[in-house]
Amino acid sequence: MFTKQYEVDEKHIDFQGVVDGLYYPFYMEWTRHAYMREALGIDMEEEFKQGKIYMVLEYSLRFRKSLVKGDKVEVTCELAKNEKRNRVNFVQQILVNGVVYADATFVATCLQNGRPSMPDAVMNALADA
Repeated sequence: MFTKQYEVDEKHIDFQGVVDGLYYPFYMEWTRHAYMREALGIDMEEEFKQGKIYMVLEYSLRFRKSLVKGDKVEVTCELAKNEKRNRVNFVQQILVNGVVYADATFVATCLQNGRPSMPDAVMNALADA
């Protein structure tokens, strides 16, 4: 499973002393993009120049515990099949010391010439899972 580590950014703390829920998806996005680049070899910026647009279509996020100032988080990312062939699920968690603080599933696709598609690197990774 692909993981990245981050320290909670103090600017993400709200008036209650916890990370504002708005920022959880950002930590997951940073990890998802790193996964695409580092594990799958997909440079989304280069792909965009070639007319491929990677996009999240929907996501579900469940908060389990609140992140606080000073937390060192581990964010995971793995691929899972979606029921539609031109979509993929990114299953992710935010953990602190092995405890799940949030989990989410992001449904994504790649638009090429205006049509949804799945890059070979993604399809190969799904086949290997």
